[in-house]
Amino acid sequence: MAEITASMVKELREVTGAGMMDCKKALTKTNGNFEEAVEELRKSGAAKAEKKAARIAAEGITKVAMDGDKVAAVVEVNSETDFVAKNEKFQDYVAAVAQQAVKTNSKTIEEFMAEPWNLDASKTVNEALIEMIAVIGEKLSIRRFEKVEAKNGCVVTYVHGGGRISVVVEAETANVNDAVKEALVNIAMQIAAMNPQYISRSDISDAEMAKLREITIDSALNDPASLPKPILQKLIDAAVANKTWSDEDIAIYEEKKSNMNFLFNFLSKEATATLAQAALANKEAYVADKIFSGLVEGRISKHVKEICLMDQVYVKAEDGKQNVAAYLKSVAADLKIAKFVRFETGEGLEKKNEDFAAEVAAQLK
Repeated sequence: MAEITASMVKELREVTGAGMMDCKKALTKTNGNFEEAVEELRKSGAAKAEKKAARIAAEGITKVAMDGDKVAAVVEVNSETDFVAKNEKFQDYVAAVAQQAVKTNSKTIEEFMAEPWNLDASKTVNEALIEMIAVIGEKLSIRRFEKVEAKNGCVVTYVHGGGRISVVVEAETANVNDAVKEALVNIAMQIAAMNPQYISRSDISDAEMAKLREITIDSALNDPASLPKPILQKLIDAAVANKTWSDEDIAIYEEKKSNMNFLFNFLSKEATATLAQAALANKEAYVADKIFSGLVEGRISKHVKEICLMDQVYVKAEDGKQNVAAYLKSVAADLKIAKFVRFETGEGLEKKNEDFAAEVAAQLK
């Protein structure tokens, strides 16, 4: 049996990042063979990763990387806890993943994970992730990546909140200069803050617009208090005449009808639900009503302005009115946003409900 010295353990620890005792055990098991010990730690990491696979990893960070001003990439790497997300070793690892993404030709996460790791081509991206799981001690996941390449312009990036949100913007323009890049960074900040879903309303498909209209109609009919007064009055008159309201609600209406603005503060939930049911039952008639149709179109227009980047009010507008499209035109007449990517850590993921007191109590038991 070869003697396992402290210097051997130290060297293995520096190479793998694994714990001191894990390194000593691996060297002992492999009779001091350094390469076999590294492989043993990889296998050990895989075992640990497998045990952690069922855990929820919804924390973490996003990072960006650039290759000149024509290529950029954004990645999201998740951890189980916010504590790990702030760990310098973890952040350095995510930066390396971003560098991997900016050089990749992969189109799917599966292809990406099978690539040679940029810091050590002897292992894959997935194997490097497994080793990092062993080092960090909790489940990690490379959730997604996206690479953006400018064809007739440039790309810029913006990172907010230490990596909570990252944005890449691709723009088209004949003249890439400092003023253009500064404007695009401002737009990236707008995207981070306002979370638009589309560049312009022309990007919304007919099917999506039809779905938006249907949701707007149903939500309006389900909220009688927000309906135009002529329509609301007809619904109330029918509820009173047909006695679908209770005597108490009818009495409240008779008392408060001179000031309808506060009526729904006093009506029962059942009375409001009755009006909504009656409105939905006559949905086709209301859709054909010009007053109701105007309300629906107004709400749709307002929503589109919120979800379309070009229609949003530019957050730095001095007059508080200038939209993003007008701001870009003021910088360069031909400046257009071709694409944007916005990653927010953990969006759409289930998060673990932490109960620290219960966890401590369980450990004490």
